[in-house]
Amino acid sequence: MRKTIAVGTTCSALLMLALGLLATRERATATDAAPGTTVELCDGQTTVQLAANAPKTPEEGQKIADALMEKWRQKNPDTDWIAVEHSKHKLVPPADNSNLVGLSQGQTYGRISPQDVAVWQRETIAMATRGSQVFHSGDELGSTIAVSCDMCHPDAANTHPETYPKYQPQLGRSVLLRDMINWCIEHPVRGTKLAEDDPKMRALEAYILAQRKGKALDYGRR
Repeated sequence: MRKTIAVGTTCSALLMLALGLLATRERATATDAAPGTTVELCDGQTTVQLAANAPKTPEEGQKIADALMEKWRQKNPDTDWIAVEHSKHKLVPPADNSNLVGLSQGQTYGRISPQDVAVWQRETIAMATRGSQVFHSGDELGSTIAVSCDMCHPDAANTHPETYPKYQPQLGRSVLLRDMINWCIEHPVRGTKLAEDDPKMRALEAYILAQRKGKALDYGRR
């Protein structure tokens, strides 16, 4: 069965999806497709009706599971927001920390578990993906002329976050990446600058930095 990972959702939602898919497979392959047979997802609301002549095969079970999950997604459109954003725009994946499983984090935190690594990856991806949403949306940026960052910087091209801090002639001083982001928001985007601790600012910085993964730090480079 194809696995769908809804990164950034709550643990209970993930568990519901996992159990629902498993339950669906069992019901689809272990019950006869009698007329009027209804297969129900574990949310207690989402159902599909089986045809009288539906074959009792793993392939048919997969079709039933897919139909159930498609109905569930339609009723819960924001659940897969990360997958949706990744389907629209290219995002560079974060570092793979799976090789750290079993190593010690020190006496206070104990050993690194697979769950630790999964949380690190999930939350990191979520933050960078949220930045992608803002970066690609004039509305999210508060633009008064429908301009978004990607119109000048597709996939965060030519942003060079690894070169900050550096002197910027537009501002007449040495600045950080967030200062340049706000300059762009105020000028080409024609929006209102963001506070340094604004979640959108933090997400934008995360996305821009993520897209330059692997580039050496070289602050001050023009």
